[in-house]
Amino acid sequence: MNYRHLYHAGNYADVFKHALLVRLVRGLQRKEKGILYLDTHAGRGGYDLGTTTLLPDGRERAPEWPEGIGRVWSDHGDALRDYLDLVRRFNCERGGDDSRPCFYPGSPRLVAGLARPVDRLALCELQPDEAEALDADLGRRPRISVHAMDGYTALRAMLPPPEKRALVLIDPPFEAQEEFAVIRNSLAEGLRRFAGGVYAVWYPITDRARSERFWENLLELSPPPTLAAELRVAAENTQVRMKGCGLVVINPPWRIEDEFRAVLAALASGLGLPAASTRLHWLVPDS
Repeated sequence: MNYRHLYHAGNYADVFKHALLVRLVRGLQRKEKGILYLDTHAGRGGYDLGTTTLLPDGRERAPEWPEGIGRVWSDHGDALRDYLDLVRRFNCERGGDDSRPCFYPGSPRLVAGLARPVDRLALCELQPDEAEALDADLGRRPRISVHAMDGYTALRAMLPPPEKRALVLIDPPFEAQEEFAVIRNSLAEGLRRFAGGVYAVWYPITDRARSERFWENLLELSPPPTLAAELRVAAENTQVRMKGCGLVVINPPWRIEDEFRAVLAALASGLGLPAASTRLHWLVPDS
C-alpha cells in the first residue's frame, strides 16, 4: 500500500467527510448512553500542513489544503462551527494560531475531541508507521485503543459492541480495484452481526456510473434506512479524475438529513469552487 494521507490532509474531501462526521457523532450523542466509534482506516492523529512532499520527478507537490480547510477557515455559520472549532483547537495545540491552518486533525483526533467519558474509540490502521504515530498520539488515553490491523476484520472482531450503539467509519484509500466490493461484503458482515449500528462509508466520485453501481450493490443487502451525501467539484466531462466525493450512511441518526443539508450548503458556498454542487439522497427512505 503506497497511500499516505499526508499528501491530501485538509483538502476539500477531508472537509466534507469531517464536517459530516462531526454531525453524526453529535447526532448519536443526543442520547446519554455511550457509543463505540470504530474507525477502520484511521490514519494518524493529525498532520503538519507545512510538510513538503515531492513528486516522482523531484518537484514539490502542491498542497491541497488551501482549496479545502484554507477556504472555510473563517466563520461559515452554525453548520460548520462545531467542526471548525475542533480543527482550530487542534491547530493551536500543535503550535499554530487563528490566522491560518498549519496543522490538521485526522478523524480519530476529531472524534476524540467530541468523546464523552461514556464513549469508546477503537482505531484501526494497517500501515505500521501510521499505526505507531496514531498510538503515540492517542493510544495512552482512557477508552481509546489503537489496533495495527486490517480494519475490515474489525467488523467481525468488534461487533456487536457492549455499548449496543456504534458508529463505524469506513474510509479506505481506494488503491485496490475491488475496494467497493470489499466494502460491500464488509457491510454485509457488519449488518449481519450488528444490524442497529450506524455505518458511514466515504467514497471518491470518479464518474457517476461507478458511484451509482456502488449504491445498487448496497441495495442488494436490503439495508435499513440509508442516506447518501455527495459533493462534486468538477463536471462529468472534465479531465479531473476525482470529480468529488460522497458519504453513505446506513442507519443515520434521527433528523440528520436537515443537518447534512445545512453542512452541504455551507460547503458549496464556503469552498467557492465554480463547479461545486451537492446532492442529498435517500437510497432507502427512513419510514
